[in-house]
Amino acid sequence: MIHHRTCNLCEAMCGIVVEHDGRQVTSIRGDDDDPLSRGYICPKAVALKDLHEDPDRLRRPQKRVGDGWQACSWDEALGETVERIVDTQNRHGPNSVAMYAGNPTVHNFGALLFGAGLLQTLGTQNRFSATSVDQLPHMLASLKMFGHQLLMPVPDVDRCDHLLMLGANPLVSNGSIMTAPDIRKRLKALTKRGTLVVIDPRRTETAKLADHHHYIRPGRDGLLLAALCHELYATDRVQPGRLATFTDGIETMRELVAPFSPDAVAAPTGIDANTIRSLAAGLSAARHPCVYGRVGVCVQRFGGVNAWLINVLNVLLGSLDAPGGMMFTQPAVDLVALAGRLGQRGHFDKGRSRVRGLPEFGGEYPVVTLADEITTPGDGQVRALITLAGNPVLSTPNGRKLDAALSGLDFMASIDLFCNETTRHASYILPPTSQLEQSHYDLAFHAFAVRNTSKYSPPLFEAPPGSMSDWQILLELSTRLASRRSRKGALVGGVARAALGRLGPDGVLDQLLRWGDYGAGMFGEGLSLSALKAAPSGIDLGPLRSCLPDRLFTASKRIELVPAVISADLKRLESELSSTSNGELLLIGRRQLRNNNSWLHNSKRMLKGRDRCTLLMHSEDAALRDLEHGMLVSIKSRVGEVTAPLHVVDDIMPGVVSLPHGFGHDREGVQLKVASAQPGASINDLTDETAHCDLTGNAVLNGVPVAVREASSGARPERSS
Repeated sequence: MIHHRTCNLCEAMCGIVVEHDGRQVTSIRGDDDDPLSRGYICPKAVALKDLHEDPDRLRRPQKRVGDGWQACSWDEALGETVERIVDTQNRHGPNSVAMYAGNPTVHNFGALLFGAGLLQTLGTQNRFSATSVDQLPHMLASLKMFGHQLLMPVPDVDRCDHLLMLGANPLVSNGSIMTAPDIRKRLKALTKRGTLVVIDPRRTETAKLADHHHYIRPGRDGLLLAALCHELYATDRVQPGRLATFTDGIETMRELVAPFSPDAVAAPTGIDANTIRSLAAGLSAARHPCVYGRVGVCVQRFGGVNAWLINVLNVLLGSLDAPGGMMFTQPAVDLVALAGRLGQRGHFDKGRSRVRGLPEFGGEYPVVTLADEITTPGDGQVRALITLAGNPVLSTPNGRKLDAALSGLDFMASIDLFCNETTRHASYILPPTSQLEQSHYDLAFHAFAVRNTSKYSPPLFEAPPGSMSDWQILLELSTRLASRRSRKGALVGGVARAALGRLGPDGVLDQLLRWGDYGAGMFGEGLSLSALKAAPSGIDLGPLRSCLPDRLFTASKRIELVPAVISADLKRLESELSSTSNGELLLIGRRQLRNNNSWLHNSKRMLKGRDRCTLLMHSEDAALRDLEHGMLVSIKSRVGEVTAPLHVVDDIMPGVVSLPHGFGHDREGVQLKVASAQPGASINDLTDETAHCDLTGNAVLNGVPVAVREASSGARPERSS
């Protein structure tokens, strides 16, 4: 039997064809008829079978009993969770309970639709998510420049002829805030018609494909971006075109970037001044230029300024909202327009975290302060926590500190498939059904795709009796909470549970499709859930289209090129012009194609082969420290120390070392047999929770000062080829 589906293990939205016998998956291949992925899949797609069949995946709610676990009923698990939350908030106030949502939440449209209801019912200000270890700077730039936190432009990579890329490695990530399956083919086509330039401290897989690659010292991207702006003004190459008619601040930017000449930034960035001038000239001479930066530019001390300057450059080049430049999607389910109509365009700095005074964004505090909020006594101290599809012990800075903090909570409940490094601290683990037992629609990633498409995936397998999906767990928790608090809440909660339970995510999706820009309305022709079901490979809605100024949400309906709160941070960036290296090594992370953060390491086929949790170091740095390839080394930062095999290479910048993200499965109590057998080292046992972007509060995960030496044991593992 054949089942058409979208793989939801990363942002690429690859269409897949699943063959099955009604009980088990027999094969997974790319869907040639998918209008976006066109038959491409990466090695991760087959892990959908592994995740579904994983013997370590939890099928029933788990209750902590002493140092172990005991299966229990849903009624007991949900009832006790609600009782403990209510009791905690009654005794210590609403902010004594916190919630953390992990990255997989945005890959699950049921969790996206129903998670907000639980947050609202909890009524806590202590909200955290993976946003502040990832794309928060991009969202702030969009909020302040375009009036909406979700109005983030994506590269029109299929029509671009000159792409400058910073802090991104899409050949491994498959694109991020650039949903672009088979990005290798797309970038190869770009290099045939134009130029690809990559700026990165490491010669990544994408950099090896590029026409030009330039090393940059970690954390100095903002200096380069400001210098490129400076050079455009200095050579009279500012050419915003039609954008000038609805953009404020173009001349103001000239003054702001005056200190950042190519000569001034050359030494701190490590990029020659003439090279910077050449980069600017190449962009301005191109017919369809585009500047794109991703997570690498966000997770550093100037993440907010970096994201803003990328947008500024695209405006100055006239490439924002232009074919071949940075464009905005107009998806079938338009979350930007929907949130705008509801008045939920985002907000920033309406409050500060209790302990460290970090700014909120979109109602959330930066996750770098979560451990402090748990361990610091006082009014508003976090005493109970709910986690949704997240593993912050491995994905947020100073994981060991958060690990210890979680062990001191009064109560914790986790909605998760596994007992992992984070959920092992829970009082109850509430496991949802697997991806293949749920319907799927990419609410989030259709909004960041390089082409407008729409696709729905029905469940492949029927959910087992007595199981619950994410949205059902979230709805049940929120309605039970409302019922416990008041008679009115009980009445409203009961009605909501009945109505939303009947409608479910599919019913909500149908209404969103029908009343979207491509929708059928009540009875007309156009998109609806039934229309998508009739097109199992998806529907092509066409290339990205220019949409400004109509799609702007600023009060002026103009692009605000110089938001005061962001541009003020240029003074802090200017102080970096005089900074010098003191000879210390700077640690950066890296992704790998068969990994997805920390949640594919329990798949044997994803983890097989040579050890991938290795430290990369330039041969010059290794020689200076008398270190050899294959040697077990100790990597030490301010907050911790880990060991890893050393790989001596020449495709990383001298003074920089790199460790992959997502490993560290050696904690006691983790129930992941495959991952625990090859645990690796967690880079976030080295990253520093006190380091953050001063403007946004976003975590600093790149440019961490470390010392590297031979491990004290002197062990030398067998060298890989």
